[in-house]
Amino acid sequence: MNEIGVPMAGRVRAERVQELHDDDMQALCEATDAAILDGGGFGWLNVPGRQALERYFRGLLMVPERMLFVARLDGIIVGAAQLVRPPRNNEAQAMSATLMHLYVAPYARGHGLGRLLLLEAEQCARAMGYQILNLDVRETQEAAIRLFRGFGFHHWGTHPSYARAGGRTVRGLFFTKRLQENERVVPAHPRAASIPIPATGPASVTGHSLTLYPAIDLKDGACVRLRRGEMDDATIYSDDPGAQARVWARSGCRWLHVVDLNGAFAGRSANAPAVEAIIANATVPVQLGGGLRDMAGIERWLAAGVTRVILGSVAVKNPELVREACRAFPGRIVAGIDARSGQVATEGWAETSNMKAIELGRRMEDAGVAAIIFTEISRDGMLTGIDIAQTAELANALSIPVIASGGVGTVEHLRALRAATVHAPGIEGVIVGRALYDGRVDPADALRVLS
Repeated sequence: MNEIGVPMAGRVRAERVQELHDDDMQALCEATDAAILDGGGFGWLNVPGRQALERYFRGLLMVPERMLFVARLDGIIVGAAQLVRPPRNNEAQAMSATLMHLYVAPYARGHGLGRLLLLEAEQCARAMGYQILNLDVRETQEAAIRLFRGFGFHHWGTHPSYARAGGRTVRGLFFTKRLQENERVVPAHPRAASIPIPATGPASVTGHSLTLYPAIDLKDGACVRLRRGEMDDATIYSDDPGAQARVWARSGCRWLHVVDLNGAFAGRSANAPAVEAIIANATVPVQLGGGLRDMAGIERWLAAGVTRVILGSVAVKNPELVREACRAFPGRIVAGIDARSGQVATEGWAETSNMKAIELGRRMEDAGVAAIIFTEISRDGMLTGIDIAQTAELANALSIPVIASGGVGTVEHLRALRAATVHAPGIEGVIVGRALYDGRVDPADALRVLS
């Protein structure tokens, strides 16, 4: 246990998730079913069925204003919580976030997982700058009420007819907590304007887990890495892209990041046989970028087996195409933002626009992309470390995940990025290329540091 009674890392952990693989989805649905049958922690009173639950959770992951946290016992999901952020047009309540649906399956209780979930969600809200965290709960959820009170939540009101459960009307209790000590006091309720909301200091956490995306950059059919995006400064690492895909998948990586470099410069796919070989040999999802400038190209690769496509230059030059693609393929379109000193670069990094990376990120968020890949070009392939400051700034400006790219040269660089997620929880993963190929970073070490 640490100083606030939360179990230390080991058998138990809590983390934010932005995708659910089949095993995780099954475990999450089982935990939810058990919590519903036990009578608490979720809005359903009766188990809705597996298909309904899967649709619910998959849909939830596509809502920018909702963040899903899960609790794991020995690696298996046994509970969850949601952090709900106000929509962008609700400026009046922009300082407040809401905690919902926190529950742990009855078969996994007694390990402190509820405290871990609450701590992870609360710290995430605090790091994003929210002043207030609100929640409400049925009066019958006595263990949850004790948990919230123990974490310093202030009970400010009671709803006499909050819910119907077990054939009777039950009351609901409303709680709130002030997260920022250096902010002005905000009244918990209009009737209690003179009562300050109790404030507590931030908890100590080490950041959340990150996804490792090994990069397979393709030039003339071979796997290469560039320095600072210069096509004339390429190192060839393999002439068998399919075999390279197998290597990364067998090493434990759960995604592959593939870029058609010739295509990025030509404006159309130029390494189709190599990409097809990767798809045929990959046992994990593949995201593909480079030269995708029209719906036909996007549709072709999604139909061929690519899980997500990355739109780069077209995001600047044809944002309507991005919107159309997001409508046609929700959750499968990612925007690649490549920048030099904060200015967006296009056409395979050959041109630099006048647009700022954050401005483009907000436009892409509004267009509906599932995530942003951010690369600081001056660091790409240089092994000098990620531009964490720029990446964190972008992640904190958006409500969609940000994947860091460019500059990883050591395991310490990965450890620093993971630590940065304490204050920038929107960072979801990291792309690593040259350091993996050169052996400077071992995949097993990288996965251990990022998990």
